[in-house]
Amino acid sequence: MIIPLRYVGIDVSKKHLDIFDEADGVPRRIANATQAITQQVARWRCDTLVVFEATGTYDLKLREALGQAGVHFARINPARARDFARASGQLAKTDPIDARMLAAFGRVMQPAVEQAAANPARNALAGLAKRRDQLVLMRAQEKNRRSEADDRAMAGRISRLIEVLDGEIAEIEADIKALTKAEPEIADDARLMRSVPGVGPVACMQLIAKMPELGRVGAKQIAALAGLAPFNVDSGAFRGKRKIAGGRKRVRDALYMAALNAVRRADPFKAFYERLRLAGKPAKLALVAVARKLLTVINAIMRERKPYLTTTPT
Repeated sequence: MIIPLRYVGIDVSKKHLDIFDEADGVPRRIANATQAITQQVARWRCDTLVVFEATGTYDLKLREALGQAGVHFARINPARARDFARASGQLAKTDPIDARMLAAFGRVMQPAVEQAAANPARNALAGLAKRRDQLVLMRAQEKNRRSEADDRAMAGRISRLIEVLDGEIAEIEADIKALTKAEPEIADDARLMRSVPGVGPVACMQLIAKMPELGRVGAKQIAALAGLAPFNVDSGAFRGKRKIAGGRKRVRDALYMAALNAVRRADPFKAFYERLRLAGKPAKLALVAVARKLLTVINAIMRERKPYLTTTPT
């Protein structure tokens, strides 16, 4: 890979992108729109590293344009950028200042370049998965309200809304199924993931949509991305308990539920869980360990492109 010599920081908002290019040192603002972004990206070459904070859908057009142009970019956790600004003594916060600090972050910290190319089908799947999660949450909230409703008429109104939500969720799940079947790459990924005990359609969907790094990075890095890597909590003579932190919460939640399913089966995951419990580990900690083991196995499967029964996790 060519080592970037030019660093560009971009502060992303819904309507604008504030850009600071170290090559000229002139801050500029453009619209967060495909045409404006494409024109801007065309000015950069492969020796450029563009650094910006992860902002969900707001940075999607930027990611796609950079990927299509072959320009390296790093999408970082906003907390890391803010911690860097504080450590640098920069307490003021404006969009142009943030863009300048992101360029400096790139030069000093050398963040990992994002490897996954833009994939419209995966982006569409991620959008459907997000909307499904929203509707499932709304349905759970309405069910709770119905259970607390004293008035029969009010309970009936809530039930009608729940029926509407049921229909919407069913339609989105049908769209997810159709999209998965229509895209050969996604369909093959789903086939491999579903071969792992405990991994159902929801966990599979979340992993495909939100973990494009699967099979491309090592076991420790993939665990950290999912927030399943334990970190030390030590200071001086004090030795605290290791804790998991950060990562992609929705992926972690999906893997935790997959772990619950896996330990109910007579397979190595159940035996692994029982060994941890016999060793005195709390149930939740043991399940987190199973979730991490599941992710390690899935990562090996995606790298080797072989289903679970013929894959040896590494």
